[in-house]
Amino acid sequence: MDNLRDWLSLYLAPGLGPVLWNRLLAVFETPTKVLQASSPELQKVPGVGAKLASGIDAGRLGLAADAELRLASQKETEILCLADPRYPALLREIPDPPRILYVRGDLSVLASPSIGMVGSRAATVYGKKIAHDFGRQLAAHGLVVVSGVALGIDGASHWGAVESGRTIGVLGCGVDVVYPKHHRDLYGAIVENGALVSEYPFGVRPEPFRFPARNRIISGLSLGVIVVEAASKSGSLITADLALDQGRDVFAIPGRVDSPKSHGAHRLLQEGAMLVQSVDDIIRELVFDGGNPEMSQENEKISTTDLTAEEKTLYGLLDVYPQTIDDLILSSGLRPDKMAELLLLLELKGVVEVLPGNQYKIS
Repeated sequence: MDNLRDWLSLYLAPGLGPVLWNRLLAVFETPTKVLQASSPELQKVPGVGAKLASGIDAGRLGLAADAELRLASQKETEILCLADPRYPALLREIPDPPRILYVRGDLSVLASPSIGMVGSRAATVYGKKIAHDFGRQLAAHGLVVVSGVALGIDGASHWGAVESGRTIGVLGCGVDVVYPKHHRDLYGAIVENGALVSEYPFGVRPEPFRFPARNRIISGLSLGVIVVEAASKSGSLITADLALDQGRDVFAIPGRVDSPKSHGAHRLLQEGAMLVQSVDDIIRELVFDGGNPEMSQENEKISTTDLTAEEKTLYGLLDVYPQTIDDLILSSGLRPDKMAELLLLLELKGVVEVLPGNQYKIS
């Protein structure tokens, strides 16, 4: 592996983006040789002007790299460069892999089969429940759930995953910057049950332009990407497009047809994304079985075990969307006292959830 200090030094050079980085390495082969080159030699590379060349100062950049490495030690963070054999193999394959990757948590999680989950920040109750349940079940199957630690679908999928397995949170800021603030506890849970990942140095604050770049890492780390909820114009659709460009599978979970937050996922389905109704749909498509293949079947059995004929009939009228007791009486034709009795029994058996306003839904 080439010297990490030199990789990090060149990475911290002001104004040096991935395009010019690649041009420099095409000529000089390694970051070490770039740092050893004179200013006139550097300026022979197309696009490298005097200002950028003068900024590639090995001594000054080396001091900045040393400071970053000291912070990494203090913050229990690994810094990987593209030449590091521990760098995620799938991520290395994408057209523009991060040159440097900061990893806080369990480094080994980067080598495990992973699945991305993305969706709306302003998610519906339905969307967050689906994301949480799918995150938990996918992690139980041995897949690492990758998402962006945002509010809404991202947070729900991470929390579901840590209940039964591991997860990776990809950040649009430094790994030492908690964003959103509401997710401080989630940061800790991800570090304990996976890893936080970023291409940005310590202390870098979140900016809108950083999130599309973050999205390519979510899809790049993953075998496929699941879109749970997304509006017509959504960052989640950017992630889906990136996944397709990277040769990854794209899955979409249908939502309510009358909800604007489902329009993006439904558009993906119209364009050929795989429709997902259960975790088994994803496992079969990925030809992956790292955990318990009977999970979905077991969940279904839990829903209907020991139900009487009347209870099964009523259960069949319930949905994930809440219904009032009056709606259920109208659709079933049952007497109010009988309806109340059956709903109580279903609640006691753990298959029905009671919500405020005398509303009921499937648990």
